[in-house]
Amino acid sequence: MSETPKNNLQHRFDGPEDAPVLILGASLGTTWHMWDRQIPELSRHWRVFRFDMPGHGGAPAHPCGSVGELAERLLATLDELGVQRFGYAGCALGGAIGVELALRHPQRVASLALISASPRFGTADEFRQRGVIVRSNGLDPIARSAPERWFTPGFAAAQPAITDWAVQMVRTTDPGCYIAACEALAAFDVRAELGRTGVPTLVLVGSEDQVTGQGEARTLVAGIPDARLAVVPGASHLAPVEQPAAVTDLLVRHFSSAWQAAPDTATGQSAIAAPPVKPVLAPPPPPAPMAEIAPMEQPEAAGSVRPDPYDAGMKVRREVLGDAHVDKALASADDFSGDFQELITRYAWGEVWNRPGLDRRSRSCVTLTALVAGGHLDELAFHTRAALRNGLTPAEIKEVLIQAAVYCGVPAANSAFKVAQAVIREETTPQE
Repeated sequence: MSETPKNNLQHRFDGPEDAPVLILGASLGTTWHMWDRQIPELSRHWRVFRFDMPGHGGAPAHPCGSVGELAERLLATLDELGVQRFGYAGCALGGAIGVELALRHPQRVASLALISASPRFGTADEFRQRGVIVRSNGLDPIARSAPERWFTPGFAAAQPAITDWAVQMVRTTDPGCYIAACEALAAFDVRAELGRTGVPTLVLVGSEDQVTGQGEARTLVAGIPDARLAVVPGASHLAPVEQPAAVTDLLVRHFSSAWQAAPDTATGQSAIAAPPVKPVLAPPPPPAPMAEIAPMEQPEAAGSVRPDPYDAGMKVRREVLGDAHVDKALASADDFSGDFQELITRYAWGEVWNRPGLDRRSRSCVTLTALVAGGHLDELAFHTRAALRNGLTPAEIKEVLIQAAVYCGVPAANSAFKVAQAVIREETTPQE
């Protein structure tokens, strides 16, 4: 077990101290114990390193809002321990961390296994919606539905102790860290970068996985140059728990035969003897420009030109309102309304919502009040959804509307309460 500073991850080692290091990364809502049944065999060959996500399994609740930040925190932990090169196997969110490491720090990763993983996990809206539910109802609804997402029905019925373990594991996770992990998955998308993954990779998926199924697995295999697919029969999303023997066998075979030699011998790591593997080299990055040359026509203006805020505005607009809402608005735009859609993206979202003076929670409070005052009930509906996504709780939205009743008028607030109540009920009710 580890003593865990704020920037490090709670971790443990199993196996011989002089063996090559193999890291196991867990899924969202789980702890390192999801790998317990792999440890006896894996630790015969490797020095197995397991870690908990922030706020999971009793780990300190220091949230990470991106997969990149989780990867950097893992590397900081490994650096303190003197681990420079390693194999990595990760499930779901743990798999996303593995891809991030292989893309950003390829010299550290000797071999990779991605289990129940995807280059993009669903849609950003789905994970932000899950954050709204947790913020409004706590983790209990997510915990109670975990077994049906993670296991096949037959396994869940036949293994009540494991089913209860799964529920309790999610229920005891820190809600803030869970929400931050949802935000990390919402923003994760490496589809365009898979070709730069230059290490031997095993992509493993349960045949019955309805969360990240064979379609996502095949996307990974098609995009990663040196990747192989393994489908585990009779397994759903948490394949290492449901089919431990099959998963263990696949991992042993992969890491025993596909472990790239370190680029230098200074790290002290030694790989298990294996047949030679033809290296897969990622394409070299484009050469960096020697200098940025200002346009000759207006040299005096080179330092004062403001970047176009449209792209930044579209990013903020999607994060606040959701992809589904924005896609619908853009799809309905025509020659008459297209310029207006561009205007609000560029100036309302790219300029005003992107200003640093207020956080998004505060901007949502101001926006809701202004919409009540103006009687703009249609916009109030989707900005109530936006306020939930920006971190306001239903109780805080209620207080905003009560405040607005005093300054904007009771009739206006009465109408606003009806709209907001319907939206909140819809957004915070867990799906059965």
